[in-house]
Amino acid sequence: MTLDIDNKVVVILEIARAAHNPVQFQNVEFIRVGSYKKKLKEFPEKERALWREFDETPFEGMVALERVTEDEVLKLLDYPAYFDLLDLSLPDNRQGILDRLHADHLIFPCDAGGWDITNLGAILFAKHLDSFKQLRRKVMRVVVYKDNSRVETVREQEGTKGYACGFEGLIGYINNLLPTNEVVGEALRKDVPMYPELAVRELVANALIHQDFFMKGTGPMVEIFPDRMEITNPGKPLVATERFLDSPPKSRNEAIASFMRRIGVCEERGSGIDKVVFQTEYYQLPPPKFEAYDENTRAVLFSHKDFNEMNKEEKVWACYLHCCLRYVNREDMNNASLRERFGIEEKNSATISRVIKQAVEADLVKLYDHAANRKAWRYVPCWA
Repeated sequence: MTLDIDNKVVVILEIARAAHNPVQFQNVEFIRVGSYKKKLKEFPEKERALWREFDETPFEGMVALERVTEDEVLKLLDYPAYFDLLDLSLPDNRQGILDRLHADHLIFPCDAGGWDITNLGAILFAKHLDSFKQLRRKVMRVVVYKDNSRVETVREQEGTKGYACGFEGLIGYINNLLPTNEVVGEALRKDVPMYPELAVRELVANALIHQDFFMKGTGPMVEIFPDRMEITNPGKPLVATERFLDSPPKSRNEAIASFMRRIGVCEERGSGIDKVVFQTEYYQLPPPKFEAYDENTRAVLFSHKDFNEMNKEEKVWACYLHCCLRYVNREDMNNASLRERFGIEEKNSATISRVIKQAVEADLVKLYDHAANRKAWRYVPCWA
């Protein structure tokens, strides 16, 4: 902000409060001591206290916008959606609305007057995330490409709303962009989505909820190609990608995950990836792929391929995921179950035996009982 005072130019520079890391200038960390700016390294006790504060304050509890009026709170946050999603009656007065938002930690009274809107309130219920400068890059980007590379873009759109109030609209928009397959049944033709809607919903929800909000200049993204769909979010996965299916629930953003569970977007039980794998098996699609790269996490859904069109890697990975899914359901994998997963007739069981052998050689699955008769062989994941 620039002002002219007594024919002199005065610049007011606002430095945002430290979040996640101490404030730096030219790679030197500073702290305010009394009315003076001091180098942080000169005050080790304050440095230790500051880092403890960072560790104890999650992203959701930080302030997205300070000292706003009651009118501004109701203008910036989609409070009708909040009451609708929680199936609550809308209070008949302003104070009742504010009290309810405060009870769910979406806003807090500001010591200097007015209200502070927390990151939790903004990221879930912002009417326009652009209104919160720290969160502008956290909107979901949806990009459609002409072919199987990223050379030519057909369409690109960025979301605007908070994740809770805008989730159903986002899923509807994505599903409308996805290619379809024509299926003929009982003399009727109909178009069905190329990817199971439940799988799309789970992966998009995971990308929004489990991202690392402290990463700058990046946000979640959905990319749609003719042969696949990629969902990417900032942040390394908290568990190994090959253990997504069986790992217990874990989230770096617990308050967001908890609220999204309350409105039915996620379950917080760690079963989301189970559903994705089950859906791809049910529709006999190639197995989904989960990748960690450059501080990001990516999930990939592939369009339909016949068994003979899949390469060795896809068949082996499908075998591993099928084995994991059976294991978490307290069942063992065998030749018959994997044949059913691929839609292979019993007369071609030798083909499936080769896939299982390749998965064993890749140390992804193992024989459960070596003493059993060959026809009774059962398999479990390598980590079981």
